[in-house]
Amino acid sequence: MKTLLLENPGNFRLIDRPEPPSPPPGHARVHVRRVGICGTDWHAFHGRQPFFSYPRVLGHELAVEVEAINDPASSLQIGDRCAVEPYLNCGSCIACRAGKGNCCVDLKVLGVHIDGGMTEKLILPTGKLHRSEGLSLDQLALVETLGIGCHAVARAAVRRGERVLIVGAGPIGLSVIPFVQAAGGVPMVADVSPSRLAFCRNTMNVDHTLAVEGDDEAALIRQLGELPTVIIDATGHPASMQRCFNLLAHGGRIVFVGLFHGEVRFNDPNFHRRETTLLASRNALPDDFRQIITLIEQGQIDTSPWITHRVPISGLIDALPDWQRPDAGLLKAMIEF
Repeated sequence: MKTLLLENPGNFRLIDRPEPPSPPPGHARVHVRRVGICGTDWHAFHGRQPFFSYPRVLGHELAVEVEAINDPASSLQIGDRCAVEPYLNCGSCIACRAGKGNCCVDLKVLGVHIDGGMTEKLILPTGKLHRSEGLSLDQLALVETLGIGCHAVARAAVRRGERVLIVGAGPIGLSVIPFVQAAGGVPMVADVSPSRLAFCRNTMNVDHTLAVEGDDEAALIRQLGELPTVIIDATGHPASMQRCFNLLAHGGRIVFVGLFHGEVRFNDPNFHRRETTLLASRNALPDDFRQIITLIEQGQIDTSPWITHRVPISGLIDALPDWQRPDAGLLKAMIEF
């Protein structure tokens, strides 16, 4: 069974592992068909991922096909194609009891805390498999990415007509946009990359984009005009996250989706003067997965522009140097099995 093992930062190795046994009660054995590569994977590859240890099999953006089931209560059938909710929660801690398994006290995320999907087959709880008869394998593998944006917008409680500043136009920032639009908010996207801002305008139907140039906060405020009542920061960059406190309208809300290994500092009088609400957004919930699958099936979310690069599992190691070039135009890479 072919498996990509990240032995240490910058060093993948293709190995053979034995196939998993028959699934235990409440579980299914699945054949992995697609694995999306996200910022979490890149950070792990470069040695900049918190909550991480090596060696590790990466991969949490998964499209799978059910191969065997050991759960009479499940409606899943052999051959079903599913998106995977990769957040394995305990079910009994204070967060799980409150319906927030996404931030379980003992959460294990596939490809981060435990080995993930860059392998041919996995054993997974049936409750973490979200079936769709209409979505392609590529679309199913994108559901988890979209879930991050969906959950962040839910945390922000975006209201119709609100101006929402999305900081960072990488895959996570892009995943926020359709849910701001669905909530009736007015998205504005800020980024340092002209090509990513053009993608937002031309492909994501964003009317307001802002070019970020270094630390020129005053210039950014001038571009904003009236300050937004919601800011969703998807950069995971400390300077960007700290700048949000000065870009927010009084009475507004900040949601941090991206994270980094360190501390965020802010001026307390400024924070209080604006009566700022500060929120973290972690992972997604089962209802987010179901909502996203429905929206894609109904044609309300177009995933076709997202995947810019793809490769079979055996070709990933050779492809990595080209993908990391500044002119590669990488948005989302997909591994095929």
